[in-house]
Amino acid sequence: MSPAITSPTGAEVDADALSRQIDDIGQLLIRTRKAIGEVIFGQDHVVEQSLITLLSGGHALLIGVPGLAKTRLVETLGQVLGLNERRIQFTPDLMPADILGSEVLEESEAGKRMFRFIKGPVFCQLLMADEINRASPRTQSALLQAMQERRVSIAGEYHPLPEPFHVLATQNPLEQEGTYPLPEAQLDRFLLQIDVGYPDEEAERRMMVATTSLDEATPTEVMSGRELIDAQRVVRRIPVGESVVNGILDLVRAGRPDSTDLDEVVRHVAWGPGPRASQALMLASRARALLQGRLSPSLDDVVALAPPVLRHRMALNFAARAEGVTMDRIIARLCERLS
Repeated sequence: MSPAITSPTGAEVDADALSRQIDDIGQLLIRTRKAIGEVIFGQDHVVEQSLITLLSGGHALLIGVPGLAKTRLVETLGQVLGLNERRIQFTPDLMPADILGSEVLEESEAGKRMFRFIKGPVFCQLLMADEINRASPRTQSALLQAMQERRVSIAGEYHPLPEPFHVLATQNPLEQEGTYPLPEAQLDRFLLQIDVGYPDEEAERRMMVATTSLDEATPTEVMSGRELIDAQRVVRRIPVGESVVNGILDLVRAGRPDSTDLDEVVRHVAWGPGPRASQALMLASRARALLQGRLSPSLDDVVALAPPVLRHRMALNFAARAEGVTMDRIIARLCERLS
């Protein structure tokens, strides 16, 4: 009989069967990362966190200055993972119908009139929302429903989105003129906030040579949408030890000014992360373990993922900004509790 392991919910998991699944998916993910690495240079942590987001079934907000291959990354992910990928350039005059679609009145040859729904670009498996903060609040709220419910409502009727469905949105941290700040409710819908930095010198050299030659590499399909869904199901079956569960709860609750004994949080944090942060850390830690071929997550996964999970779910107060306190410093202090 195969040994069984018990999850914190009390459910028993066949350890041997789960281990075989993790090994199989792990080999697939190794080939996936290799295929992405042939096109995207020097952004290993960005690629890792993007894959963690997709394996968790969530959405990601990529923040970085122009020219760091954010658009290229999303296109590459779509091709390598075998997903139907589309891109929307957000502008202030973009309307909800431009994203969701609309009904048009048509007349048949017999003279009968009827409405027909024409699907918008949101009906895809991987949507790139480029410069999402340039859209009006009305358009942002339309995308919010799609992200949360995996369906859209047009003229009183619901239209389900394809499976899987993921949004990878980008935002420029420098140019804020003509932008609309994302509301906290929508920020909370993003599983991770991924900060995209400059590549190192060697990666930039490889990028410069590879992208200016005649034989520029093109992504090859490694996975399919069905295989991604299967991997997402395995992520949710990965057991999590009691110490990791308690560590996630302690970390998230310590970030709330009204329920912590950490003086730095009380003095510098306006509002802390909600329960969705705990859910995100649990899922992302499981996905990171799967990505690295491990049977269960550890506290190291929680510490590694705390910044992208918590950055957009907390806010500094005026005193913190006046003293030069950063959110990463607060999160680092929270992570010290787990060591």
